[in-house]
Amino acid sequence: MPIIVNLDVMLARRKMQLSELAEKVDITLPNLSILKTGKAKAIRFSTLESICGALNCQPGDILEFTPEEK
Repeated sequence: MPIIVNLDVMLARRKMQLSELAEKVDITLPNLSILKTGKAKAIRFSTLESICGALNCQPGDILEFTPEEK
């Protein structure tokens, strides 16, 4: 998938556990885990906004586009 989710990188930079983020943004741990592992097919802007607010970052810090090689 050409969109890479760098949620684990931002969590490490902020020294925050996934469970702490889940509590702060009011998202279930399994749903955040799906997002973190890159298995999510979509993310709502409101969810992205909440995550960025809790991690004090920009959406581009979490999401990265890398073209697929053909």
